[in-house]
Amino acid sequence: MKFGPCPSPDAAGSILAHATPVGAERWTKGRLLSAGDCLTLLHTGIDSVIVARLDPGDIGEDAAAAALAAQITGPGAEARTAVTGRVNLHARNDGVFRVDADAVNRLNAVSEAVTLATLPPFTVVEAGQMIATVKIIPFAVPSHTVAACIAAGAGDRTLSVAPWRPRRAGLIQTTVSGTKETVLDKTRTVLSGRLTACGGTLIQERRCAHRQDDVEQALRILAAEGCDLFLMIGASAITDRSDILPSALTGVGGQVAHLGMPVDPGNLLMLGWWADRPVLGLPGCARSPRLNGADWVLQRLAADIPVTGRDLMGMGVGGLIMDVPERPLPRAQASRTPAD
Repeated sequence: MKFGPCPSPDAAGSILAHATPVGAERWTKGRLLSAGDCLTLLHTGIDSVIVARLDPGDIGEDAAAAALAAQITGPGAEARTAVTGRVNLHARNDGVFRVDADAVNRLNAVSEAVTLATLPPFTVVEAGQMIATVKIIPFAVPSHTVAACIAAGAGDRTLSVAPWRPRRAGLIQTTVSGTKETVLDKTRTVLSGRLTACGGTLIQERRCAHRQDDVEQALRILAAEGCDLFLMIGASAITDRSDILPSALTGVGGQVAHLGMPVDPGNLLMLGWWADRPVLGLPGCARSPRLNGADWVLQRLAADIPVTGRDLMGMGVGGLIMDVPERPLPRAQASRTPAD
């Protein structure tokens, strides 16, 4: 593509590079100048304009953006019409945004002329929400650049939206002497709201003493009632794999996949499985409606996105979240100034 000033009589067929006042009008950049436009420029005293001219093999900005967007749009996503070298991609359904970050980085590394910006991975989105935008910087790019970008970033999983799966969840809350029913009631309400936001339903709750046998019995009852997701929150937080809630899970034949996560609030989360059904031992911060690490795990499970211990261990960057007021010992008070 050639770019620069051009005498107005010779500008026919080129693209106007900048918005330009022409008489009483204001011509927008990107206007394809006609022979009549050139005469109008001369009649209004404009002898020269800055234009862009496509070379053989160049692809116009809209066509290039549309071609690229078509190759990176996966399930649950859709590309809108190209305008001024930009194509916006939107979610087709509610769910969790998924992106192949490596593919996006490869694509953006091909040429400064082609850009792709997305939401952060695993963002919760609603149908119609913008999830990404493709923007061609100049008015045209060589066809080989478009081909290279497609090769670097194409794939039906580069950008997609995983829809919510209608999970049927069961909740177990354990109690000790002095546990307040109002706290348990609030916890149920908060967790029910979390599930509803993810397309799921809290179908049953069991409250029992903070003892392994009682928790095992509660798990079996919830399984018999058709739950496919188990949430457990103890009167005391899980601090070891041999603690009450992990032991109850292994006692019914389940397994603890991972204990702890580098997200705060949310450090004391347990991820487990029982007959291919996920089990979450929730940290105390899950009693609060504020964002915490348990939300990130629950959202992925609700969208049927696999979650492993390795996934949890990779959440540390960005894992420092605003503290919750329900925390017994806020982070700020847990620090100590070194002695002189």
